[in-house]
Amino acid sequence: MKTRAIEKSDRKTTLGFHAASVGQEFVVRSHGGDWLIAWHSPSAVPAGTPHGANAFCVTEDDRVVLISNDGERWGWPGGRPEDDESWEQTLRREILEEACSIVNDARLLGFCRSVCLSGPEKDRVLVRSVWRAEVELLLWNPSFEIAHRRVVPADELLSHLWMENGFEPIYHRALTEAGLGLCSHGG
Repeated sequence: MKTRAIEKSDRKTTLGFHAASVGQEFVVRSHGGDWLIAWHSPSAVPAGTPHGANAFCVTEDDRVVLISNDGERWGWPGGRPEDDESWEQTLRREILEEACSIVNDARLLGFCRSVCLSGPEKDRVLVRSVWRAEVELLLWNPSFEIAHRRVVPADELLSHLWMENGFEPIYHRALTEAGLGLCSHGG
């Protein structure tokens, strides 16, 4: 496996719709540490501590649900497991809590595995499941940590979706696996 850092000079290529290959590793700076991240196929859970689920939530009319704490940075819903939840149980609960949406159908797209190389979480290995969820929107009644919900046409998703620096190849792989990859260049 080839390991490389995402440099500022790579940003255009990354935002130019580069998607991570299976097992391709990237070094990113996040939460006070350096992390080695990689995309893994859904066929086998990579080694590490289960760290939750995220999903591109798609409505019946082909719109995508985004959430935000501040009304400025919009992301995909998801979160960490509680007790002994399965990957899919975590997904369904988090989508209900954060997006006020019911998951009607879910397809596992893959996993993002992160190994902390430095900083306060050094040597920690986290695995997050990534999904496409077909959802039914409920009345917006935020009861948990998320204050805002936005529903955008799939072909406008990337003009609204915030991606943490360095994680763009993972997002683009997830978008491609979810069948939303063409929205990345507006057509």
